Amino acid sequence: MERVVIVTGANSGIGLALCERLLTEDSRLRLCLACRNMQRAEAARSALLSSHTDAHVELLHLDVGSVQSVLTAAQEVKARYNRIDFLYLNAGIMPNPQVDVKAFFTGLFSKNVINMFATAEGLLTQQDRLNSDGLQEVFATNLFGHFLLIRELEPLLCQEGHTSRVVWTSSSNARRSAFSIEDMQHRNGTEPYSSSKYASDMLSLVLNRHKNSQGLFSSVICPGLVMTNLTYGILPSFFWTLIMPIMWLIRIFTNTFTLTPYNGAEALHWLFIQKPESLDPRAKYHSLTSGVGANYTQPRQMDIDDEMSEVLYSKLLELEKVVRRKLSERNADNKARQQYLSEIELVRAARCPGWCSHRKRRGSSPSHLVAASSELFASSLVESEVNPAEGAPSCPDTCKKASAAS
Repeated sequence: MERVVIVTGANSGIGLALCERLLTEDSRLRLCLACRNMQRAEAARSALLSSHTDAHVELLHLDVGSVQSVLTAAQEVKARYNRIDFLYLNAGIMPNPQVDVKAFFTGLFSKNVINMFATAEGLLTQQDRLNSDGLQEVFATNLFGHFLLIRELEPLLCQEGHTSRVVWTSSSNARRSAFSIEDMQHRNGTEPYSSSKYASDMLSLVLNRHKNSQGLFSSVICPGLVMTNLTYGILPSFFWTLIMPIMWLIRIFTNTFTLTPYNGAEALHWLFIQKPESLDPRAKYHSLTSGVGANYTQPRQMDIDDEMSEVLYSKLLELEKVVRRKLSERNADNKARQQYLSEIELVRAARCPGWCSHRKRRGSSPSHLVAASSELFASSLVESEVNPAEGAPSCPDTCKKASAAS
């Protein structure tokens, strides 16, 4: 039976490297690339098919930073598949990273240089912001969107007699000191990336506690220091040009500098071929590369508080209820607005030939209606208050001009 594998953030970097390795391992997979940018996703799909011509590679539009996108994508997944074998939660962001230049150069020539590059501790801060759902963007993308996706896909992940796997791409930058359970979205801090990754470590642990009996197993990996689009965004390009020779030299003495996406995907691939019952739920599985370039995976215990992880899980469930309610209210408001615009259109059509001819040229879809309203009808609302229940007002000058022009 062919296995179904979904990978978020699969159009580049570690996600794309993982897909390449999975298809090499099992060419019969039904592999789904869940991506925000569909143009880049299509390019990734083409690249995979060029080296695996018989592979079954599908695309799914998914922006894990958007609640509506997650819910829509989950409905599409449930329509396509009757189960999920692996769900790789790889998508993530680190917006507007700022480097403490003084700390960087001080650490570069100190005995702490390896730890500085491996964890970015004391080196990086980020400027987060609210997204359209009113959530902190890093928290929403790196943690909550994936949590909501799991919740929506539970019917496919938790099935009697079937084992499913969830694998989180975490980081060595996931530090307990950066996370506060009273501020799980990290609204008041400067390390939202580190906070979100530590939260994903805790969530993986609590998912195992709650879902193992239903056949769902969760694991966490650290890819090591990998040069991806996210990493290159931390420093200007000329900095990387200067320090890359140093980093390759340092790699001889440390195994955490995996550097390439292929090497960074080692632990993700290794978990694919392991039996879930043999894995340690409290371990983070690290991708490591020896000085001579050999890749291997090593488990390391996570600094996780059981009680705090349960509180986090409860808070996420409560936030889910709030977010769903707000989304439902917003959708109802949009529906009411669309209905109102449609009623306005019918009233205008009765008295306004300019409006009718303009609509014929533009089309009659809701999107065209909104566009036309901006161009033509906005001024008429100023000239005459329109209430569909009171009948159609006389045609304003704007519409008369449009009629004459047509």
